[in-house]
Amino acid sequence: MKKSSILRACWFLANILFTLSLGMFIYSAGWEFSTRSYLRGFSDAIIPSSDTPEEKVQAILTWMQHGPARRTALPSEALNGRNPEETLNYKQLLDVCGTASNAFANLAQSSGLSARRLLLLDERRLSKHVVVEVLIDNRWVIVDPSYHAILRLPNGRLVSRQELQSPDIFHAVTSAIPGYPSTYTYDRTVHVRLGRIPLVGRYLRPTLNFFWPSWEESINWTLLLERESFAMLTISTILLCFALAIRSFLGCHWFHKFGVNRIRLRDQFLKVGSVLFSNSK
Repeated sequence: MKKSSILRACWFLANILFTLSLGMFIYSAGWEFSTRSYLRGFSDAIIPSSDTPEEKVQAILTWMQHGPARRTALPSEALNGRNPEETLNYKQLLDVCGTASNAFANLAQSSGLSARRLLLLDERRLSKHVVVEVLIDNRWVIVDPSYHAILRLPNGRLVSRQELQSPDIFHAVTSAIPGYPSTYTYDRTVHVRLGRIPLVGRYLRPTLNFFWPSWEESINWTLLLERESFAMLTISTILLCFALAIRSFLGCHWFHKFGVNRIRLRDQFLKVGSVLFSNSK
């Protein structure tokens, strides 16, 4: 009898988790679909579909530099840097390297480009600048949205972050960009700042590097970390799969093993519905 009560309680909790995660998944899927539709319309308006990848990058940078008048909101702290609709429309966010890079990456992804944020770190491993890597001709090349520049050598060749680790190449590339700080070097770069996570952050990177050396390069973390709708969709999908796994385990193993009849979720909904409709008469 005690086992039966425990199993039924676990089944009830599993159904609650399933219902909540399903509702969260439906909501976040609609949110992400709305965000993608907005970005698609935005990118279609400023980026010709027939352009080459480099021309698409330049079209985005030109819009960021010479686009229409942007809204200004006060205070700036009230704006959400992980919401594409705000990063694309508010001047304060387009003037900051982190949120400008978010705006660029979202538009680049919507136009069919592969783009990801890259953080430049100082000696204390704190972020000093944020740029974007774009995959062009099978090479990840550097774009700096806050300076509206594709980083290239004097001969026009686009450069990667590995090449920019050379002081000579860095000087040759950045000397053509007015006011570009010499401190924005590429000797320390990351795509994800795990050190910001309290308590365990400093241990996560060496642990992941040990068990999965290519973890940072294998996944484009930009959308997951910098777009709220996509992050919520990812989390809700994981929760939904977890809830389904628990229900499957309980239904196919425990209930059969102990001979306990389970109460199906659809039967619970039908029972609740019948009670509500009967009381309304």
